[in-house]
Amino acid sequence: MATRTRKTTTLRNKPAATAAKRRRPAKSAATRRTAKSGGNFANFFVPLFLIFCILFCLGFLGFMGYRTVTASEFFDVKKIDVRGTVHASKNDIEKIVTVQTEKLGVWNADLKEIKEKVERLDFVKTAAVSRVLPDGVRVNVVERVPKAVVRLNGGDFWADEEGVVIALVEKTAERPPFYLSGWDETKTEQAQKENQVRIKTYQKMLEEWREFDLAKRVESIDLKDLRTPRATIKDSGETVTIVLAKENFGKKLKDGLEKIAGKGKEVVFIDVSGTQPFYGFSEKSQN
Repeated sequence: MATRTRKTTTLRNKPAATAAKRRRPAKSAATRRTAKSGGNFANFFVPLFLIFCILFCLGFLGFMGYRTVTASEFFDVKKIDVRGTVHASKNDIEKIVTVQTEKLGVWNADLKEIKEKVERLDFVKTAAVSRVLPDGVRVNVVERVPKAVVRLNGGDFWADEEGVVIALVEKTAERPPFYLSGWDETKTEQAQKENQVRIKTYQKMLEEWREFDLAKRVESIDLKDLRTPRATIKDSGETVTIVLAKENFGKKLKDGLEKIAGKGKEVVFIDVSGTQPFYGFSEKSQN
């Protein structure tokens, strides 16, 4: 009876042990979320990385192809079109363009650098540089227009209406009848403004004196003091100064010339700026 009871007990406990072996621990919610997010990351970024690699390769091949094409002989400079030059050297401009495009060609040429170099030339105020594909470069120049010959320490120079000294006057150049002295060579803003007034005064004198047919009698005009312009003329083989007023240049110069006519050896200067002329006599004439 005791043996039969032990067997029965063993048989009853066996299904419970088997069931215990079959049970598996369930995965936590956090583990499931981590696995899901890892899969999403791989599904999104791996294709994106592959697309980036493909685009990079295509861009690199395109860039290399672009460099090869633009550096070919097809874009070598064969035509240089320079426009707007009257006083500026067209040959110098063409040389600058040739040097800057010799190795780079039209497409790769540095237009900004060409512009800067051209604008350093005499008489060039501004320059616009453009490509004329496939083998040309065009340079449009705006020049500084010479309005007066200014005598400086370094010689005679052309100056424009803005009071900018442009370039040295060449010996063979056609000059106005007289030059301007008394120029302020300092680089201050005040000097710039006064020099602009000097140019305007010079131009007005030249216009009025040509109208009175007197310009050829004047050798120079001193505008150091803008309130009392001084014209230098020749009479009887001597140099005489005529002090003028701030206006009526034609009338005042005519009066001065008439009053000193034939007195060049006696008179050093005559002041006609007021209502009555004032003479300055030479020492020889007083003796």
